[in-house]
Amino acid sequence: MTDFDSPAGKGAVGVVEGRRVVLGSAGFLLSHNLHTGAATAQADGLRADGATAIFIGIDDAVAGMFAIADPVKAATPEALEALRAEGVEVVMLTGDNRVTAEAVARTLGIDRVEADVLPDHKSDIVEQLRREGRVVAMAGDGVNDAPALAAADVGLAMSSGTDVAMESAGVTLLKGDLPAWSRHASCLRQR
Repeated sequence: MTDFDSPAGKGAVGVVEGRRVVLGSAGFLLSHNLHTGAATAQADGLRADGATAIFIGIDDAVAGMFAIADPVKAATPEALEALRAEGVEVVMLTGDNRVTAEAVARTLGIDRVEADVLPDHKSDIVEQLRREGRVVAMAGDGVNDAPALAAADVGLAMSSGTDVAMESAGVTLLKGDLPAWSRHASCLRQR
């Protein structure tokens, strides 16, 4: 592969065996003059089921798409309920498409969703919440979460995540187990 570029949170583009290959959202493909057209309806169906649709462009045409979905851990709904019972407002902060994020949020009972957020803007949202006088705990596991983890009052990284996320956070959950941690949610309540 040559001429590779991967702008954070958008997709990837490069030349493979003389052919330009573009992977990413419909917007990213459009920025490379590739129109997803009819495939957009199929992608919306995948998003409504909570999956992220990734388009594939080869040279001057959209060649296909695939879907990625993170499975929700069985204990997550209980963990979120424990946080809410302690008065903690749960906010989903994600780079995923709004339709995908809202589908997952509905499943988990999350009312506030910040979707389509580029990695460099996640920390802006955390800082805005802090300016509003809120105490913010941010949980994340990826490179894209690192600035927001550092900006939060408490950054919670999953040990199964990236090194930069763990270095940016104040706390690393050794088993990546937010559900177990949520049982101690009273430490987050603003007094």
